Amino acid sequence: MIIRQAKKSDFPCIEKIYTLSKLDELRFESSAFKLLPLLDDKPRLNALLESDILVCDDNGVIAYGAVCDAEIRGLFVHPASRGQGVGQKLLAQLINKAKHPATLNIAKSNTPARALYEKFGFKITEDFETSYNGTPLTASRMQVSAMEKSS
Repeated sequence: MIIRQAKKSDFPCIEKIYTLSKLDELRFESSAFKLLPLLDDKPRLNALLESDILVCDDNGVIAYGAVCDAEIRGLFVHPASRGQGVGQKLLAQLINKAKHPATLNIAKSNTPARALYEKFGFKITEDFETSYNGTPLTASRMQVSAMEKSS
């Protein structure tokens, strides 16, 4: 497995991983969410396209992450590749690419993701109200300290 810069030809795999994974981060919410495909979600698509996108390639793209300046804007692992350390390896690379201490936003209810981020030194700095595809939810902003980033 290698982590590399995304190529234009990776985008169909990125879309598929997003489709298979997006609603997983919302599965602990009390509301039901409907998937908004990445190509139809203009704000998320634009944020992704203006980011530095990395992919994990293991005879095909199995995960991707995106970072823009200090903000990690996405980290998605194909369901068949979860639990194998792929997300941890990709997250380490995204943190290293961040220009400042890295920040990210997650659904507050997403305890598995929060545990991963906390393992890397991220701490919740605030909770805020947002929505996904018109359905409201509470999210948490997390930031890693400068000391954690350099270790």
